[in-house]
Amino acid sequence: MNNALAYNTYAQNNVGIESPQKLIEMLYEGILRFNMQAKRSISLNDIEKRTYWINRSTAIFTELLHSLSFEGEGNVSDYLHGLYSHQLQMLGEANLENSAEKIDAINKVVKGLLEAWRESIALEVD
Repeated sequence: MNNALAYNTYAQNNVGIESPQKLIEMLYEGILRFNMQAKRSISLNDIEKRTYWINRSTAIFTELLHSLSFEGEGNVSDYLHGLYSHQLQMLGEANLENSAEKIDAINKVVKGLLEAWRESIALEVD
Protein backbone atom coordinates (compact mmCIF):
# COMPACT_ATOMS: atom_id res chain seq x y z
CA MET A 1 0.00 0.00 0.00
CA ASN A 2 1.34 3.44 -0.87
CA ASN A 3 1.00 4.90 2.60
CA ALA A 4 2.99 7.98 1.65
CA LEU A 5 0.33 9.16 -0.82
CA ALA A 6 -2.50 8.85 1.70
CA TYR A 7 -0.34 10.34 4.43
CA ASN A 8 0.69 13.36 2.34
CA THR A 9 -2.90 14.03 1.31
CA TYR A 10 -4.15 13.85 4.87
CA ALA A 11 -1.21 15.71 6.38
CA GLN A 12 -1.88 18.72 4.14
CA ASN A 13 -5.14 19.21 6.01
CA ASN A 14 -4.22 17.97 9.49
CA VAL A 15 -1.30 18.46 11.79
CA GLY A 16 0.01 15.90 14.23
CA ILE A 17 -0.28 12.61 12.35
CA GLU A 18 2.37 10.37 13.81
CA SER A 19 3.01 8.17 10.78
CA PRO A 20 1.52 6.84 7.56
CA GLN A 21 0.74 3.63 9.49
CA LYS A 22 -1.28 5.63 12.02
CA LEU A 23 -3.16 7.30 9.18
CA ILE A 24 -4.43 3.98 7.83
CA GLU A 25 -5.64 3.09 11.32
CA MET A 26 -7.41 6.45 11.54
CA LEU A 27 -9.05 5.92 8.15
CA TYR A 28 -10.46 2.54 9.21
CA GLU A 29 -11.68 4.10 12.47
CA GLY A 30 -13.27 6.92 10.44
CA ILE A 31 -15.22 4.45 8.34
CA LEU A 32 -16.54 2.81 11.50
CA ARG A 33 -17.55 6.18 12.99
CA PHE A 34 -19.24 7.36 9.81
CA ASN A 35 -21.04 4.05 9.37
CA MET A 36 -22.38 4.22 12.91
CA GLN A 37 -23.74 7.69 12.14
CA ALA A 38 -25.28 6.32 8.93
CA LYS A 39 -26.97 3.54 10.93
CA ARG A 40 -28.30 6.10 13.38
CA SER A 41 -29.66 8.14 10.45
CA ILE A 42 -31.33 5.02 9.07
CA SER A 43 -33.03 4.40 12.40
CA LEU A 44 -34.24 8.03 12.41
CA ASN A 45 -35.31 7.74 8.75
CA ASP A 46 -33.12 10.77 7.94
CA ILE A 47 -32.28 10.22 4.29
CA GLU A 48 -30.14 13.34 3.94
CA LYS A 49 -27.88 12.47 6.90
CA ARG A 50 -27.71 8.79 5.90
CA THR A 51 -26.45 9.80 2.48
CA TYR A 52 -24.01 12.28 3.98
CA TRP A 53 -22.41 9.70 6.30
CA ILE A 54 -22.33 6.96 3.66
CA ASN A 55 -20.64 9.41 1.28
CA ARG A 56 -17.98 10.09 3.93
CA SER A 57 -17.26 6.34 4.25
CA THR A 58 -17.24 6.03 0.47
CA ALA A 59 -14.64 8.80 0.22
CA ILE A 60 -12.35 6.95 2.63
CA PHE A 61 -12.65 3.65 0.77
CA THR A 62 -11.96 5.51 -2.48
CA GLU A 63 -8.82 7.08 -0.99
CA LEU A 64 -7.71 3.68 0.30
CA LEU A 65 -8.21 2.23 -3.20
CA HIS A 66 -6.13 4.99 -4.77
CA SER A 67 -3.32 4.51 -2.27
CA LEU A 68 -2.76 0.83 -3.12
CA SER A 69 0.57 -0.10 -4.67
CA PHE A 70 0.63 -3.06 -7.03
CA GLU A 71 4.40 -3.38 -7.26
CA GLY A 72 5.97 -6.71 -6.36
CA GLU A 73 4.71 -10.28 -6.40
CA GLY A 74 2.18 -11.75 -4.02
CA ASN A 75 1.07 -8.28 -3.07
CA VAL A 76 -1.81 -7.91 -0.67
CA SER A 77 -2.97 -4.92 -2.73
CA ASP A 78 -4.77 -7.22 -5.18
CA TYR A 79 -6.82 -8.65 -2.32
CA LEU A 80 -7.49 -5.24 -0.79
CA HIS A 81 -8.54 -3.79 -4.14
CA GLY A 82 -11.27 -6.41 -4.46
CA LEU A 83 -12.29 -6.07 -0.82
CA TYR A 84 -12.47 -2.26 -0.90
CA SER A 85 -14.38 -2.35 -4.20
CA HIS A 86 -16.91 -4.76 -2.72
CA GLN A 87 -17.34 -2.56 0.36
CA LEU A 88 -17.98 0.42 -1.91
CA GLN A 89 -20.65 -1.56 -3.74
CA MET A 90 -22.25 -2.55 -0.44
CA LEU A 91 -22.25 1.07 0.77
CA GLY A 92 -24.14 2.04 -2.36
CA GLU A 93 -26.62 -0.76 -1.78
CA ALA A 94 -27.00 0.21 1.89
CA ASN A 95 -27.82 3.75 0.82
CA LEU A 96 -30.30 2.69 -1.86
CA GLU A 97 -31.99 0.07 0.33
CA ASN A 98 -31.80 2.04 3.60
CA SER A 99 -30.12 -1.07 5.03
CA ALA A 100 -28.57 -1.08 8.49
CA GLU A 101 -27.78 -4.77 7.96
CA LYS A 102 -25.45 -3.97 5.06
CA ILE A 103 -23.75 -1.31 7.15
CA ASP A 104 -23.26 -3.94 9.88
CA ALA A 105 -21.68 -6.31 7.33
CA ILE A 106 -19.31 -3.57 6.17
CA ASN A 107 -18.41 -2.73 9.77
CA LYS A 108 -17.57 -6.36 10.45
CA VAL A 109 -15.10 -6.34 7.55
CA VAL A 110 -13.58 -3.00 8.56
CA LYS A 111 -13.18 -4.16 12.17
CA GLY A 112 -11.29 -7.19 10.85
CA LEU A 113 -9.10 -4.97 8.68
CA LEU A 114 -8.41 -2.64 11.59
CA GLU A 115 -7.47 -5.52 13.87
CA ALA A 116 -5.18 -7.05 11.23
CA TRP A 117 -3.61 -3.64 10.56
CA ARG A 118 -2.89 -3.07 14.24
CA GLU A 119 -1.37 -6.55 14.53
CA SER A 120 0.87 -5.95 11.51
CA ILE A 121 2.06 -2.65 12.96
CA ALA A 122 2.78 -4.33 16.30
CA LEU A 123 4.86 -6.96 14.50
CA GLU A 124 6.87 -4.24 12.75
CA VAL A 125 7.66 -2.60 16.08
CA ASP A 126 8.84 -5.85 17.70
